[in-house]
Amino acid sequence: MLGKKVENIKLDRKSNIKDLVGQFSQSGGFTARKVADALSIFKEMEKDKDCFKFFSFPADIISTGTRGVIVEMVKNKMVDTIITTAGMMDHDLARLWKDYYTGTEKADDAKLRQSHINRLYDIFIPDESYGYVLEDKLKPIITEAAKVKKEYSTNELISFIGEKIKDEKKAKETITYWAWKNKIPIIIPGFTDGSFGSQIWMYTQKDHDFKVNPILDENLLADIVFTAKKTGALMLGGGISKHHTIWWNLFRSGLDYAIYITTAVEWDGSLSGAKLTEAVSWGKIKPKAKYIDVEGDATVLLPLLYGAYIQS
Repeated sequence: MLGKKVENIKLDRKSNIKDLVGQFSQSGGFTARKVADALSIFKEMEKDKDCFKFFSFPADIISTGTRGVIVEMVKNKMVDTIITTAGMMDHDLARLWKDYYTGTEKADDAKLRQSHINRLYDIFIPDESYGYVLEDKLKPIITEAAKVKKEYSTNELISFIGEKIKDEKKAKETITYWAWKNKIPIIIPGFTDGSFGSQIWMYTQKDHDFKVNPILDENLLADIVFTAKKTGALMLGGGISKHHTIWWNLFRSGLDYAIYITTAVEWDGSLSGAKLTEAVSWGKIKPKAKYIDVEGDATVLLPLLYGAYIQS
């Protein structure tokens, strides 16, 4: 019954992220050991040439510096497709043209509204850095897209936008640019739930023939899951992005690899809180798959996981 003995974590001035996470497996300590196990699964998934890799995450973390880690992962072709929410495009594109600011969750929100500042926990986003700039910049791009053809999947339209922003000064700081550059589809099942989708809707009020058809994205996902030899997923947070990832893998008897980072609780029955073992009961993850749940904040754990991986 007794495994390896618990060792103390030992750090010095020369220690790096690899050294730290490498010791987590011996520390015997709660989430720390799960991070080490997640790194092991992540390495194996990345090395598996037969594995098609899904990457899902919600929009909120793109307002933070964690966006830079995701940019590097997409730039280095570590994922094959992204499933996310509409706000990902909002934050990724807004930060292309305007700045977000560090703030505090203890702010007076009524005063912030008077100052035309939106609060995303401890990130401050001025109106001019969000809705205004997105409307100003996206309107001509969507208008141009409509001249090319009248029906797009979400990934096709996002790829079109990625190409159109390629000459922007900060284009290479965006997920959108690198997804276009590396031909990595970004799929947004709930694309109308954000400013990005609202801009599309507003354009259709004058051009009734233009449409974004999410069924075309589903066709792409069908092609992926029915032809992939293996599939794996790194999932940050829950909601529609997580569910769409595991749902489509149900049709091929489940994922072969899965890492889920979450802060949600399990006992309320939510998909966000559901452990991966629950997905096994649905056939969304194979019983013999290599998978792990890691409880914690993705803005901490993803940089830790990625940092340890690139130093390995």
